[in-house]
Amino acid sequence: MNSVQGLLAASVISIQNSCFIYPACQNCFSRLILDSRRFTCLKCGCTGEAKDASYRYRLSLKIADTNDLFDITVFGRCLDPFFGVTAENLQRYIQDFNQLSGETNTEATTRALVQAVETCFIGKRFIFGV
Repeated sequence: MNSVQGLLAASVISIQNSCFIYPACQNCFSRLILDSRRFTCLKCGCTGEAKDASYRYRLSLKIADTNDLFDITVFGRCLDPFFGVTAENLQRYIQDFNQLSGETNTEATTRALVQAVETCFIGKRFIFGV
């Protein structure tokens, strides 16, 4: 799944969702089901304490080359340089910020993050390995 079949130079037209970080299974990278104390991976059955869950980037984009539009999803550590931190650290910063600011409604934090990601990606041209 990690082998690149070709390269595509394209511009980012839009960000497809506002969820850039997800709790990921360390074995199979599937999304974990979290409750207040535990996590479970429905794909491979891995379980653990919620505080030990790892996080991973998932950025869904609509991109365009000179001829076509594409929906593409970029996963994992390749996004670390764009965000400046690992997904785990960004998740920790967001949680710490919300806790320190007493923010109970995390929509404001999510909106600010979405706006920053849109500013950094929309209208920019990248080379995607597909």
